[in-house]
Amino acid sequence: MKCTSKAALFFTALMLTVTAGCGSVKVEVPYTINSDVSAFSVLPSDMEVKIDSFASALCVGNANVMTNTSVNMAEANAAALFDLNKSGIIYAKNLHQRLQPASLTKVLTALVALEEGNPDDIIRVTKEVKITESGATLCGLEEGDTLTMNQALHALLIHSANDAANAIAIHLGGSLEGFSVMMNEKAKQLGATNSNFVNPHGLTHDDHYTTIYDLYLIFNKAVQYEIFNQIIHMVDYKTSYQDKDGNEKEMEFSSTNLFLRGQYDSPNKVTVIGGKTGTTNAAGNCLILLTKDASGNPYISVILRSKERGLLYEQMIDLLEEIYN
Repeated sequence: MKCTSKAALFFTALMLTVTAGCGSVKVEVPYTINSDVSAFSVLPSDMEVKIDSFASALCVGNANVMTNTSVNMAEANAAALFDLNKSGIIYAKNLHQRLQPASLTKVLTALVALEEGNPDDIIRVTKEVKITESGATLCGLEEGDTLTMNQALHALLIHSANDAANAIAIHLGGSLEGFSVMMNEKAKQLGATNSNFVNPHGLTHDDHYTTIYDLYLIFNKAVQYEIFNQIIHMVDYKTSYQDKDGNEKEMEFSSTNLFLRGQYDSPNKVTVIGGKTGTTNAAGNCLILLTKDASGNPYISVILRSKERGLLYEQMIDLLEEIYN
C-alpha cells in the first residue's frame, strides 16, 4: 500500500498560504481520514499550485494488507511492516485497532523527553517515582537520587525501567498526570489520534491504549533523533549516579531486545538497528523495530499482543522476510 492511498489522520481542515508570482493566497483544504489522496491540486484565481499534505512523506493506510504475503500473524492481534523510503505499507493487520502497548509507550516518553528536555538535565528522584507493582522492571531509583536525563533515557530504552520513566515524567511534567498531558499533545501533533496515554511506562490501565499505525507515527519521529538511535542500538550499558548523600551508585544492564543480544537472527540481508520491547499480561508480547536492508533502506515493523515471547520473535522474522519477497 502506497503512502498516497489514504490521506491521514488528524486535520479536519488545513489552512495553507501559497506563494506564486507576486502574491500569496490562503487556501482551506478539507482533510479527513476518508480522503483518497495526500496531495491536492488547487486553482486560486489564475495560478495553478500543487499543495503537498503533511502526510506526503508518511506511509498511510486504512485497511489490512495481507495479499501476496506469506506472513502468519494468526497468534498476534496486530502487526505491520512499513517501507520508509517508498512510503509504503508492505504488510498490515489491524492497523487501527486500539490495543495496550505495554513498554512500547516508552518510545513516546523518550520522544517527549528529547523535545522538551535536555540530555544534560539533572533529574532529582522524588517519592512519586516509586513503583510497587509486582513484576515491574526497575533500575533501582530511590528518593533523593540524582542522575542525568541521558542516563534516565538509557535506563528507559535499554532496560525498560519503569522507575526511570516516572523520573523523566515528573521532571518534565511536574507530575505523572502533567506528563501524560504532554504525551497526548505530542501524539496528536504527529497524527496519532487513536491513542490515549495515562502513564509514561505502559503498565496496565484500561484507558491507556494505542494502535499499530499510531506507534509507527511516534517511532518514525523518534528515530529522527540520533541519540535515540544510538541508545536503541546498544546491547549493554553501565553508568554511575548519586544517592541523596552524594554517594556513588552503579547502574548496569543489557538490552531487552533479543535480536541485539544474539538470541535470534534477523533474515539474511536485514540488519536490526534497534527498537523497543514490551510485555504485560494485558498487552501480551510487543515489539517495534527499526531495520535496514542491504542497500541501507529503512523499515519500521511492529507487532502487538503476540501470545509468547519466543513466538513474537519468530513472527517478527517472518514479517521482516517480506522485505525481499
